[in-house]
Amino acid sequence: MTEWLPVLTIGQRGGTRHQTKHKVLTEAIIADIEAGRLAQGQRLPTHRELALRLGVSVQTVSASYKEVERQGFLRSEVGRGTFVKGRVTDRAGRHMLDNRPSDTLDLSIVRAIFTERHESSSRALLSAMAEGDNTPWMRPCRPVAGLEAHRAVGAGWLTRLGLPGVSPDRILITNGTSHGIFLALATVVQRDDLVLTEALTDHGVIGLSNVLGFTLCGLPTDREGILPDAFEDACRTAKVKALVCTPTFTNPTSTLMGAQRRRRLAEIARANGVYIIEDEVYRPLIEDDLPSITSFVPELGFFSTSFTKSVMTGLRTGYLVVPRHFIIRAASVLRVTCWSAVPVVAEMAARWVEDGTADELLRVQRDEIRKRQRLVSEILGPHVVGGHPLALSAWLRVPGYWTEEGLIRALRERGIAATSSEPFVVEAGEPPNAIRICVGGSMTLETLREALEIIATTFAQYPGINDAGFVA
Repeated sequence: MTEWLPVLTIGQRGGTRHQTKHKVLTEAIIADIEAGRLAQGQRLPTHRELALRLGVSVQTVSASYKEVERQGFLRSEVGRGTFVKGRVTDRAGRHMLDNRPSDTLDLSIVRAIFTERHESSSRALLSAMAEGDNTPWMRPCRPVAGLEAHRAVGAGWLTRLGLPGVSPDRILITNGTSHGIFLALATVVQRDDLVLTEALTDHGVIGLSNVLGFTLCGLPTDREGILPDAFEDACRTAKVKALVCTPTFTNPTSTLMGAQRRRRLAEIARANGVYIIEDEVYRPLIEDDLPSITSFVPELGFFSTSFTKSVMTGLRTGYLVVPRHFIIRAASVLRVTCWSAVPVVAEMAARWVEDGTADELLRVQRDEIRKRQRLVSEILGPHVVGGHPLALSAWLRVPGYWTEEGLIRALRERGIAATSSEPFVVEAGEPPNAIRICVGGSMTLETLREALEIIATTFAQYPGINDAGFVA
């Protein structure tokens, strides 16, 4: 049982005189979490126990716990209690570099490969846009869903991604795939709704559970992603609102879902009235003719994709396909969050799709990824447990004598930044003792080879005796 007890200043000077006990307790709990007096995973006293020790009502404690949980600092588990929650923004930031030190090769962020061909294409596009009439795409502020011309181009692009026949009026232009996933979830999910996803999933989805207040539960997977039986069992035992999944190159494991698996998940969703939200940011990279899950259940499916991981990282525009009866609601969510997506970037994407540049850069991307993944297989093959010749990352099993944290530290000391499993583990899940490395960006093949050889050498070493993961 924890000995922690918050310090309350109810009724004293300093701004708390007119605050309710519930508000003061809420602020005290959050302050103790942020100061480290309450550690991640620590169990808090029961509502009744804390109320007795503080001399307040059980209702006050319950209200405070609920508010702190709403803000993403706590999680409640039925029959077990209330625990301090590691917020995904804090966890992800420790392993994914926003500002890369000059002496570190950053393999921690998934990004598209950037070549001289991308540079010359970008310059040519910007020059053409500067010389032409910008009235059609620079001056309008409506429609909120995106300019009709851009949505029409999007409908054609989506046909190639396993979603044929989508009417442009079902498409919202977004500022990337993550933006689309947020819009889809905010459209159909309420606070405390149950949402399912992969047991190891994109950290952005975990973060959205904190922001939107829904309960996120991870499902077991195999080499094709989510297991249908697990999805069906979850629907049978609880009221599931939505399934968020990445059928193509699940982050971080790079699984690729086959056509039959996609169809089966759609059947289960329809039978149980569960919304499907597909993150298909990597879908343009594959050449296989695979259907989208949404194509089987258009009345329940949301499909989000963009160009950031396939054509060029800075081309941050995308398409969200919405069930017809949610068009007005989804557009209203878009309006209150950012009014509409940036039309200039949508215009850039539309031009590249129409003149064939997007296809050309996709071919460059695929060729370069294949070369880099061959290096990964050549140098780290025995350690690869999740990967694909066209994936921008690889999932590596950590040798048993290392811990993830110890290995990440050792690699950082050798100038390599990688990502542990921690940001991708859904609450209550078990870390798999694996790390993710990313092969995109503008580094040369030779630079990547040197980095992979450093990783292989580090994997082969035993940690020092003072490493946190060393067992004597």
